[in-house]
Amino acid sequence: MSAPVSTPELVPAGAPGLPRPRTTGKAPGRARAWATRAPLLPALIFLIAVTQLPFVATVVVSFFDWNSLSPDERSFSAFANYGEVFSDPSLRDSVFTTVLLTAGVVIVSVVLGLLLALLLDRKFIGRGFVRTLLITPFLLVPVSAALMWKHLLYNPEYGLLNGGWAWFAGLFGVDSPGQPDWISDMPLVAVATALVWQWTPFMMLILLAGLQSRSSEQMEAARLDGANAWQMFCYLTLPHLRRYLELGVLLGSIYIVQNFDAVFTITAGGLGTANLPYTIYQTFYQAHEYGLASAAGVVVVIGTIVVATFALRVVSSLFSEEVRRA
Repeated sequence: MSAPVSTPELVPAGAPGLPRPRTTGKAPGRARAWATRAPLLPALIFLIAVTQLPFVATVVVSFFDWNSLSPDERSFSAFANYGEVFSDPSLRDSVFTTVLLTAGVVIVSVVLGLLLALLLDRKFIGRGFVRTLLITPFLLVPVSAALMWKHLLYNPEYGLLNGGWAWFAGLFGVDSPGQPDWISDMPLVAVATALVWQWTPFMMLILLAGLQSRSSEQMEAARLDGANAWQMFCYLTLPHLRRYLELGVLLGSIYIVQNFDAVFTITAGGLGTANLPYTIYQTFYQAHEYGLASAAGVVVVIGTIVVATFALRVVSSLFSEEVRRA
């Protein structure tokens, strides 16, 4: 009789006591990751060259006492330019004007945007057409909008505001009403009004998106429980819009704090309307103080980054809240 032939037992590869087979997937996975990122490298290099390198150069220049009219007298001044930014009276006044202009424009724009959003949240004939008309000011080029307000509306001789004022006074029997010079009489209000007109549609779009994301079941339940329109707005709509209001205020502050077009076009920085961006422009191009202007620019960038950080946190919280609801 022949001896029985023993066949080897099949042991799983991952059984204890046996060496695991070597995996070579790390290198192909890393190569695949670099292959997917490679198309983004030109855009990243372009972004760094356009934004980061000029900012680094600005930071370097801010540490020098550099006047282009005396290039041979350039010297390293450490933080002296930053000290002058916070101690110079004209720069301090421009900071105060910037804060006042930004706060006024943002608050008024948010209130008007909320009212318009509540209006457009209702269904009526021609709502799409009205929405398009209300969005139009935000789509205009800022310089064009400022020129329109300066010449078409504010001009004391042929402006529409004075024409409407004369027509309105004629209805009440006033023969020759005064023709106010809006820019000279109220310069900061004139600039703020033009900015409010342009930025109210932006706030309206954000708040309208928030209104349309409300729970219809919750609103209907409150209505069935006897809540009136004011109670539903105070206890349901307004708490729901809190994050959208924060987002609108933060994004509006980021853009308006660095506004240059309206101030330069309407008042040319005169009559107490010179904000910080215009003062930086004046310091750099008219006084030729490159170091001082660069230091002021760095301060503005740092302040904007701080505000943008809060804005990004609000945006991320909005997205996480929508994910939780889904």
